[in-house]
Amino acid sequence: MPYLDKYQTPLTSRQVAHLLRRATFGPTPDEIIQFTGLTAQDAVQKLFDNVSVTATPPPPVVMDEYSSIAGQTFMEKPFDYQRRFEYSYFLKYWWIGLMAEQNGAPSVLEKLTAFWQNHFVTTHKVVEDYRYIYRYLMLLRSKGLGSFKTLTIEITKDPSMLVYQNGNENEKNHPNENYGRELQELFTVGQRNKADQANYTEEDVKQAARVLTGWQALNQYVNGSTTIGTVFNSSRHDSSDKKFSHHYNNKVITGRSGPDAGDQEINELVEMLLSHPEAPKFICRKLYRWYVNTNVTDQIENNVIVPLAAFFASPENNFAIGPVLQKLLTSEIFFDRSNVGAIVKSPAELAIGSLRLFKHKVPHPVKEYAAFRNYTQPTYWRMVDMQLNFLDQPLVFGSLPYYQTGYSMNWINASTIGMRRKMGETFIYPYQYHQGHTYGIDFLAWVVSLQPNFSDVEGTPCITCEQVFEEFSKNLFANELFQSQKDFLIDKIMMQTSTRSSWTYEFNAYRRNPSESTKANFYWRLQVLMKYMVGMAEFQVF
Repeated sequence: MPYLDKYQTPLTSRQVAHLLRRATFGPTPDEIIQFTGLTAQDAVQKLFDNVSVTATPPPPVVMDEYSSIAGQTFMEKPFDYQRRFEYSYFLKYWWIGLMAEQNGAPSVLEKLTAFWQNHFVTTHKVVEDYRYIYRYLMLLRSKGLGSFKTLTIEITKDPSMLVYQNGNENEKNHPNENYGRELQELFTVGQRNKADQANYTEEDVKQAARVLTGWQALNQYVNGSTTIGTVFNSSRHDSSDKKFSHHYNNKVITGRSGPDAGDQEINELVEMLLSHPEAPKFICRKLYRWYVNTNVTDQIENNVIVPLAAFFASPENNFAIGPVLQKLLTSEIFFDRSNVGAIVKSPAELAIGSLRLFKHKVPHPVKEYAAFRNYTQPTYWRMVDMQLNFLDQPLVFGSLPYYQTGYSMNWINASTIGMRRKMGETFIYPYQYHQGHTYGIDFLAWVVSLQPNFSDVEGTPCITCEQVFEEFSKNLFANELFQSQKDFLIDKIMMQTSTRSSWTYEFNAYRRNPSESTKANFYWRLQVLMKYMVGMAEFQVF
């Protein structure tokens, strides 16, 4: 198998759906059509080119219609301590809206931002300042495709990270080791290599903590404050030399003093960490698990991770993330059949992917802020019920299925299986979530759109139940169903005790006389069919 060689064959609609499920939070039917026939290189380049459309969206607004500043942005206003939790939810809803909307131009940005948010974890529950979280999220969006070195340096000084990892308390003579540990264990080199050998020592943690002394966050949840950021206080900085172990070739970071000491030592520390032979492999392994397959075998390690890491750290690439992601998404291994449907959908991929596949338009976040809230709020809470809480993960490790043994399989457990099925069922019975906005699938409009010359009953044959099934199941599953499964779904679920020819009789009756009574004869079949399909195991993977 060529592994990282470029996939050359023009993409089929099924391969396009695979690419868009992995690179974004899921495709719309129109996007699948638009990308079908492109080469993998052209399709992925389009996803990268579209980043410029979605990179700097307008900030979130107040979504409470009873507020005096409803519809207005609030990030630039003085900090409102009383509304800090409410505004943090508006921020979360705003991000979910970006995931679902994509501004009509699907890109790699939102999925990659979610990757970094689960990698460099901070949470609002700890930070408690929505301005900090917004700044942190915008940092991930703006720097996530660029230099990993730069991103790591910037996140190290980010006020959210300083608060979350107790960096505010890290000073000479009283070092706090939290971030010095996580910077190595979780963010750069990883705790242990594939041979289960330690990648650093406890002394390396202590030395890194000393490098990081002196940084402080400004105006954290100070009511009425108008500025945030970080400041380096040289009087709190340990200016003596820091000596690291053989894991880092016994590197010595010379102690410095003065206003630039903090930046200089952090830059040197990150340079040292990324020179560790395990650092590029650690990051590439996480990217592979996120985008391709959670199972990294020895074969994959040797033929994908190792060469990809070498490219990542090469002088010509210099730790740029974008080219690594492009190489991965256009590779033979990415499109290998064994990797299609190999990952269990996260709650975001399940919920947001369904919204996009079933063409649920996102209300305008400013002009229709209340409708936008009513659209994104239940999506957020459904995801929380299924154990994914963006910007509020339970641990510094992130969401459990991204680091526990078994990885994505942990999304399905005794607590979540019912919630996942219930989420799918919310699309079956439409309801109005806001005036003029309906949630759920309009089965009648869908099936009528499939029928050529709808009113010409005598001259134009009725679409068959097989045709309806093919359209309703198109791109619903990552892998093609077996014929026996299709027959079961048509005969036992859709038609139940009736013959297939009954569909023609029932639908033609509606064509002759569209009414609630004639609609009732077939409409329930469409609901039952879709309800069953979104509850299938095949719908839970991508």
